[in-house]
Amino acid sequence: MSEHRLPERDRPWMMRTYAGHSTAKASNELYRRNLEKGQTGLSVAFDLPTQTGYDADDELARGEVGKVGVPIAHRGDMATLMDGIPLGEMNTSMTINATAAWLLALYIVAAENQGVDQSRLQGTTQNDIIKEFLARGTYAFPPAPSMRLIADMIAYTVEHVPRWNPINICSYHLQEAGATPVQEIAFAMSNAIAVLDAARERLQSSPSPRAEELMGQVFGRISFFVNAGVRFVEEHAKLRAMGILWEELGRERYGVSDARHLRFRYGVQVNSLGLTEAQPENNVQRIVLEALAVTIGRDARARAIQLPAWNEALGLPRPWDQQWSLRIQQILAYETDILDYPDIFEGSKVMDGLVAELLEGARAEMAVVAEHGGAVQAVPYMKAALVDSHRERIARIEAGEQTVVGQNRFTETEPSPLTADAEGGILVVDPAVEAEQIEALRRWRSQRDQAAVDAALADLARAAADPEQNLMEPTIAAARAGATTGEWAATLREVFGSYRAPTGVGEAAAAPPSGEGAAARELAELRERVAELSERLGRRPKILVGKPGLDGHSNGAEQIAVRARDAGMDVVYEGIRLTPSQIAASALQEGVHVIGLSILSGSHRELIPAVMQALRDAGVQAPVVVGGIIPEQDVQPLKDAGVAAVYTPKDFEITRIVRDIVELVGERAALAASA
Repeated sequence: MSEHRLPERDRPWMMRTYAGHSTAKASNELYRRNLEKGQTGLSVAFDLPTQTGYDADDELARGEVGKVGVPIAHRGDMATLMDGIPLGEMNTSMTINATAAWLLALYIVAAENQGVDQSRLQGTTQNDIIKEFLARGTYAFPPAPSMRLIADMIAYTVEHVPRWNPINICSYHLQEAGATPVQEIAFAMSNAIAVLDAARERLQSSPSPRAEELMGQVFGRISFFVNAGVRFVEEHAKLRAMGILWEELGRERYGVSDARHLRFRYGVQVNSLGLTEAQPENNVQRIVLEALAVTIGRDARARAIQLPAWNEALGLPRPWDQQWSLRIQQILAYETDILDYPDIFEGSKVMDGLVAELLEGARAEMAVVAEHGGAVQAVPYMKAALVDSHRERIARIEAGEQTVVGQNRFTETEPSPLTADAEGGILVVDPAVEAEQIEALRRWRSQRDQAAVDAALADLARAAADPEQNLMEPTIAAARAGATTGEWAATLREVFGSYRAPTGVGEAAAAPPSGEGAAARELAELRERVAELSERLGRRPKILVGKPGLDGHSNGAEQIAVRARDAGMDVVYEGIRLTPSQIAASALQEGVHVIGLSILSGSHRELIPAVMQALRDAGVQAPVVVGGIIPEQDVQPLKDAGVAAVYTPKDFEITRIVRDIVELVGERAALAASA
C-alpha cells in the first residue's frame, strides 16, 4: 500500500472548540487554556443579547446574559476577551450574524490597540442572516437592510481586511431545523446567490475602479459552515456535491475563472441535532463518526472543524468536555492514517452515484427557490419546508422507523458516572454574572466621552438613512468612540424598523385525516380525545406556545404547535423573542386553556418564574407546561414555581406530549366545573 501514500503528510485542518461563557475575562482564560492544549484557532460563542443587539440591562436580556456565550457590549469587553492573544497571528471564527458588522468593528479596534493593522486580521464572521430567519432566530433587522449590512461588510473587507472571510454561508442550522441533505444543499446555495448578488450590486455602485476585479476576490472569500450527521457516507457525498455546485455558480453566474477563488471552502461543526439526553455517553461515538464525513475524503475535506461536546443536549459543556472533543480531532489527525492518502473515494461508483442523485435533487429545489424570487423572498416557503421535514424526521423516530440508540431502542442502561456530580455533568453559569455585567456596563457608560458617542451614533443613523453609504466605517467609528452593542443596534432599528420572521407553522402541511401505522392510529385516537374535550368545553381547546427571552431555537416549539393543530386544538404561536408580560397579555386576550413554554438557552431558572408571576398578575389561571434543555435538578424547582409538567430532549414522542397536555386541560376543566 505504500505506493499509494502521499509523499508528505497532509496538513491537518484548523482545530477549534466553540467556546465562551459568563464574562469576557472568564472566556479569555478558557481560550488561552484551549490554545495551550493544541487548539489552532478560536471559535467565539456570543451570548444571545450580543447576538441580537441588546445590552445586558435590556428587558429582553433578562436571564440570557452569559448563558450560551460571552457577553460583549463594547470595545473594552472585546479587548478583555482577546487580551494576550496575538490577533495578527490568530485565526478567529465568530458565530455572529445580525450584529456581525458591529463585532468585526470591535475586533478591528481591539487589534488596533494591539498595534495590529486590520489588513493582517484572519478569520470569519458567520454573518448569514437568511438562515437566522429560517432556523436560529438571532436576527435584529428586516431582511432588506440585513442584506445591505452583509453587502457593506463584504465590500469593506475585500478592500481593507482582505484575509477575512466576511460571511460564512451556514447550512449547519438548516440541518438542525430538519433539512434533508437536498434541502441543505439547495437552500445554502440559494442563500449564497442572494448574498453574492447583493455584494455585486454594492461593488458596482461603489466608486472603486476595481469593482469587477474585486468580485472574483469576493467569491473567493465566501466560505461555508456545514453540518455533518451520523450518516457519514451520505454527508460526505453532500459535501462533494456542494463543491461541484459552488464551482458551477462561480464560473457560470459570476464569471470567476481563478481556480483558487472557485474552491469550495468550508468549516464544520458536526451534528448537534442527533445528540441525545438519554444515555449521553453515546454522543461521543456519534461525534467521532460524524467527524469522519468531513475528514476521510481529501478532495472534500473541511478547512476547520469544531466538535460539540458529549453533553450539549444536557447543558453548557465544561472545559474538560471541550478538551475531550479537541482530543478526538487530534487523534483523528495525528494517530489515524486518514491524512496519509489521496482521495479514497476517487472513482467510487457508489459515491459518484450518490453525488449525482443529490445534485439532481438540489438543482430542482434551487429552481423552486428561484421561482419564489430568490432566497430572501422565499423565506416563508423554505421555513415551511423545514418544519415539514423536521416533522417527518420526528415521526420516523416516534414510529421506530429511524433508530436512535438509547432513545427509542436499546434503552436499558446503567447509571452514567459522567452525570453523577451535583451539577449533572454540565457547567452552570453563576446567576450573579448578569448583575455584574449590568453594573460593569453602567460603569462603562459613566466613564466614556458621551458627546463622542452621541456624535458617532448620529453619523451612523445618517449613513443608515442613505442607501448609498457603506455602514462599516461609521460602525467602526462608533466602536472606537465607546458605543455599546445595544446602542448600535437601537440606532439601526430606528432607521430600519423591526421584523418578526415567519414561523412556518401555519404554512406547514396538515397531517392526513387517516393513515396506516401506529403513529397514524395514535394521532387518530388523540383527535378523538380532543373532539370529546371540545364538547365538554363548548369550544376547541386552545394552547398558547410561547418562547420567552432571546432563545431563537424554535424547532421544538414549532413541532408542538403543528402536532397540537393536527390533533384538533386551536394554536396561538407568535414566534420567538417574547417578554413574560407579552406572553401573559396574549394568554389573557386569547382565552387559552393551557400555555406551553419553550427555552433551550439555560435561562429557564429566571424566565419561567417571571412568566408565572406575569400570568398571576394578569389573572390568567391556565396551566403551564415547559419544554427545553432543562437539567434534572431544575425540574422540581420549576414545578414548585407552579409549572404543571416539564419535558426535556429525552421526551421525543410529540403525540404523547400533546396527549398529556390534552389530559391536563381536561383535568383542570373538571376541577373548575366541580368547584
